[in-house]
Parts: sequence; C-alpha cells; structure tokens
Amino acid sequence: MNIGILALGTYAPARVMTNHDFEKILDTSDEWIVSRTGIRERRLAAEGEFTSHLAFKAVEDLIRRHGQGALDDVDLVIVATNTPDALFPATAALVQNRFGLKAGAYDLLAGCPGWGYAIAQAHAMVHSGLARKVLTIGSETLSKILDYTDRSTAVLFGDGAGAAVIGPVPEGYGFKSFVLGADGSGGKELMLRCIADRLPDGSPMSQHAYMNGREVFKFAVRVMNTATLEAIEKAGLKPEDIKYLIPHQANARIIEAARERLQLPPEQVWVNVDRYGNTSTASMPIALQEALDAGKIHNGDHILFVTFGAGLTWAASVMTWWQPD
Repeated sequence: MNIGILALGTYAPARVMTNHDFEKILDTSDEWIVSRTGIRERRLAAEGEFTSHLAFKAVEDLIRRHGQGALDDVDLVIVATNTPDALFPATAALVQNRFGLKAGAYDLLAGCPGWGYAIAQAHAMVHSGLARKVLTIGSETLSKILDYTDRSTAVLFGDGAGAAVIGPVPEGYGFKSFVLGADGSGGKELMLRCIADRLPDGSPMSQHAYMNGREVFKFAVRVMNTATLEAIEKAGLKPEDIKYLIPHQANARIIEAARERLQLPPEQVWVNVDRYGNTSTASMPIALQEALDAGKIHNGDHILFVTFGAGLTWAASVMTWWQPD
C-alpha cells in the first residue's frame, strides 16, 4: 500500500512580534538576531489562545482547502506538540471532539521533530490496517513557555499549527522512507520542566524553556546532514533526485548548511524562518503548505523532510508527492 498526504491545512496567529519589538524589552538588536538566526519576526498566540485553538484553526483551513469530506474515514488523531493544553486530557482528544470524529486520539511528545515522528506513526498505522486515515497535527504555543528576559530563547520561537490527513495514495507515490533517531545524552541541552525539577543526571530544570544554543547548533548541523542522506538512501534515491527540501525552520544558517551539503539550489528549499521563527512541530507543515501555494511542488516530485530538536531527537523522510488535481 502506498501512503501519503491527502490533505493539508495551516494556521498562524494574527499577532506579529518583530525583532524591533524585542529591542524595546531586551538587550538585543535586529542585526544581532538576523545575523545569528535569520529570524525577523514571529507570530504569537493571543491571551487565552492555546495549542488546541491553533490546531482547530489548522484543521478548519484543511477543510476549507479540501472540502468537508477531507476528514472522512479518519479514525485516529495524533497531535505532536511540546505545549499541550494539559497533560490530560490529550489535545488530540479535544480535536477529535471538536470535529466529531469516531477516532482514537493521543498526543506525541518528541521535541521539534514531533510531526516527523507523527507522520511516520500514521504511515505505520495505515499500512498495518490499524487505521484507515490519520489526522496528524503539529501545533504549538511556545510563547507561553518562554522567559522574555532571556534573549537566548525568547527571540527564537513562534506559534503556529499545521494539520495533514495521511492515507492511501496511488501506486508509485507517497512516503518512501523514514529515519527516526534520538540521543538522550543531550537532553540537558534543550529542556523544560514538567513534574521533576531535574533530569536523572542532576541537571536542574526550570518552568521556562532552556537551550544551550552552541551545542544544539552543532548537533543540528550534524544530524541535518546524516539524517537526510540516510533517508534518501533508504528511499532508493540519490541526492540529485530530490526536487524539494522542506526543513525544520529553526535557524537559517542550519538550513543553508543542509542545502549546501545536498547541493540543492536555493530555489529548491523553502525557508520561512524569517517570518515565523521556530514553530517547532508546526514548522514543516507550514513550510510545505507555503511551498505548495507558491507552486513549487508538483505531483511526482521527490520531497525531503528533515527536523531536529529536544531529546535530543531527529527525523527525516522522503516522499513522492501526490494530490488530486
């Protein structure tokens, strides 16, 4: 069975926070942020707007784009997020209820690669016959967990959501490979407290996101290279077969390093980190939708996804694009 993305929708909050806005509250500058990250602005959820609300909006956009029947036969909902409304109930269950789906539902926590993990799980569920179609969502309100006195993290992240229906596609199309990885020894480099006040190794955690930028940057450049090449090889392809790269939107310099390693021209890589910042699990579906809207991706194109983040974790996949005309 060939399995791919049948429908896609996204949402970003209305509020825009620019680097110049940060200049008013932090010892930073637009030049400092852009030179190190490529970020110029990001979207922030409104007060009282949370991860479930963004997920609802992304699914509503999916329905608007693909019709009321887009959710027919969906019998599983996976929400990949690092900022769930609650530990329980699952945000996925809130989505299931909102859209009246006869479906199982659970949240997936795997750092920024969460949506990469979710589409791999969705593929496995459909392939095994445990689900007919799976609604996979990446949704984040990271602005709710940031310390806005810490310029090392506050300027990096934004809020957003993306939703995709995963299900059967025609022969020759769909996902060709998945690569999932983790190195828990790097957990202390990017973390946020929940129940425990420290990691097993004794590293203390706080109520706000912490990141060792230098170590995460080195890790990201390395795995963006190794994971992409592994995914391409597992798909039975060569780097020159890749038509378009949809990378995790965390840092423009990391994306550029991956592009150069694959020897792809700039026009074959979608970059929107300048406008959204790092939206974590939402970044790849938002980037994919924008690339589609811009006419950059067509049926039969080999698409490469790659992402990295807390855990430390990473995910990469290759698919041959198809959607009905």
